[in-house]
Amino acid sequence: MSNNSNTLFEEFAPVSAEQWKEKTIIDIKGADFDKRMVWKTNDGFSVEPLYRLEDLTPLSYLGVMPGQFPFTRGTKKTNNEWYIRQGIEVKNAADANAKALDVLQKGVSSLAFEIEDANAWTSTEMNALLKSIELEAIETCFVVGCGKRHLLNLFVAYVAEKKFDASKIQGSINAGYLNNFIVKGKFCCNSQEQCEKQLPELLAAAKTLPKFKVLEIDAHTVSNAGSTISQELACGLAMGVEYLSAADAQGINAGAIAPKMKFNFAVSSNYFMEIAKFRAAKMLWAKIVEAYKPECTCEKCECEPQQTTGCTCCSTNVCTCAGKMNIHAVTSVWNKTLYDPYVNMLRTQTEAMSAVIGGVNSLTVLPFVGCETLNPLAEPAQEFSERIARNQQSLLKDECHFDKIVDPSAGSYYIETLTDKIADSAWAIFLEIQDKGGFVEAFKAGFVQSLVEKSAATRNKNVATRRENLLGVNQFPNFNEMITEDVCECAFKAVNEKSADAIAEPLHIYRGAQAFELMRYKTDKFAKANGRPKVFMLTIGNLTFRKARAQFACNFFACAGFEVIDNNGFASIEEGVKTAKESGAQIVVICSSDDEYAEVALPIFEQLQDKIVVVAGAPACSEDLIAKGLKNFISIKSNVLETLQQYQSMLGF
Repeated sequence: MSNNSNTLFEEFAPVSAEQWKEKTIIDIKGADFDKRMVWKTNDGFSVEPLYRLEDLTPLSYLGVMPGQFPFTRGTKKTNNEWYIRQGIEVKNAADANAKALDVLQKGVSSLAFEIEDANAWTSTEMNALLKSIELEAIETCFVVGCGKRHLLNLFVAYVAEKKFDASKIQGSINAGYLNNFIVKGKFCCNSQEQCEKQLPELLAAAKTLPKFKVLEIDAHTVSNAGSTISQELACGLAMGVEYLSAADAQGINAGAIAPKMKFNFAVSSNYFMEIAKFRAAKMLWAKIVEAYKPECTCEKCECEPQQTTGCTCCSTNVCTCAGKMNIHAVTSVWNKTLYDPYVNMLRTQTEAMSAVIGGVNSLTVLPFVGCETLNPLAEPAQEFSERIARNQQSLLKDECHFDKIVDPSAGSYYIETLTDKIADSAWAIFLEIQDKGGFVEAFKAGFVQSLVEKSAATRNKNVATRRENLLGVNQFPNFNEMITEDVCECAFKAVNEKSADAIAEPLHIYRGAQAFELMRYKTDKFAKANGRPKVFMLTIGNLTFRKARAQFACNFFACAGFEVIDNNGFASIEEGVKTAKESGAQIVVICSSDDEYAEVALPIFEQLQDKIVVVAGAPACSEDLIAKGLKNFISIKSNVLETLQQYQSMLGF
């Protein structure tokens, strides 16, 4: 067997990267390799089509095992278990409790109680909310608007009263002050200094709950404002450092505060990039916390070799355990759609896979019609959507066994390289933020907002020109879909919660599909009274070109909700014009080859003066056609959104 194996390797000689590139250039017929094969990310770095073992040579972290500093391979050692979280809006404590008990029987292992104002709460409400819930067996989280510290005190008292083992209580409360700052432009206290002074009180309140987090860092807000992956990560790290520095200034060691933090990241459909992001996040945060020289507060230190007390195992006397990042991931809102909403299930499934493979500690899969701005549907549909969201995670555990293997992406040349590139990109942005005085000062100065707005503008343009696809919205829309019921206009606008006394401009949360959806919704509303506008494909000439361009044009105009009428082809101009007139279409698209447009386009245009005549493509004769009055063209270079809005305007709505 050994001899055969050696012979086999001799028969297949090694191939260098240069040889692969040369062969690729031959296959792409001499085209520019970098332009054709190298992908440039939104973060600005390039991704090669092929990675090899030698590409990993510069990476310094590859020698570590799962659970070892700097935790690039994760903070878990024996499995990849994570909490399946579901959010529960609390309007009535007893009703929320009933729903919690129900979903706990359906696969959920983490509850996120969403409470707008807890200031008026007493132990009565807390008892009603948590009645019959075995807190030691699940993760209990609170997302609170007002009264965060008050609710924390009630929860700690409840745990003590019911005699739960406090050392086993897992969960969190969003008691940090930066989350309010980035969405409303002001602190939840009267000043930043007042908020910072509450850090010792928060830590003291949760002292009896060693595994309960009190400071949540909502980096997902940055992502849902249109940021790049590196910007989201950099901002999350910068917010974390803001807390570390504020605590350090008050004499609180990083070893006490870092383990009380939880990072909330969005996870988008950029599958491999998101896996790499979570790996890079853990590595960078571990190194940041290490720089603050955290003292060991572990009951049993997890450094190697393990010690029962103290952290003498580290030659620097620094507890690297404190730098273990606790990550909660939530599926992105930015890329979800109101039209063709079932496609959202495909998006959330790949997003959930990225998060789990990336080694998150807990995950929320948002229901596919579950966002406030994505729910024109009735309550039964919402219940179905929540069930699907839960089951998507259960499938990853029970059928795919993703909870069994720690860091399955380790060793992948592509993902390891992406991890390094994202780490470098995010670190550069992080340092820029620190040079501005830290996250708060950079945010006050508008630096963070300008970064995100620039990225959002680029992504908006990419969506408008279909360089970034949103299936069902700007690409391959459902031709027959139509929203007939009234939808709140907020579904098509960015969320801006700027307070009257804001000291900074908040981030604007929105979805990339909103502009397209608003355009299509206008068509739907117009169609109620006037019927849907019709677009007729006048296909003529070369079979290959006319079919390809008709398919392109159908897809193009369907994005605006127009009714498209396709045809197999017409033998003559007269036949095509006659059928176009009989169709009642307001727009006629000529679909042919570039060479034939010079002969057929003008005669068709001259006979359809009462129609909007469009040429599908960008033929060489375009200037001649424009000079003679035929001015409408669509092609792959068109800004789809702006072009369709212009046609809506021509049609009078």
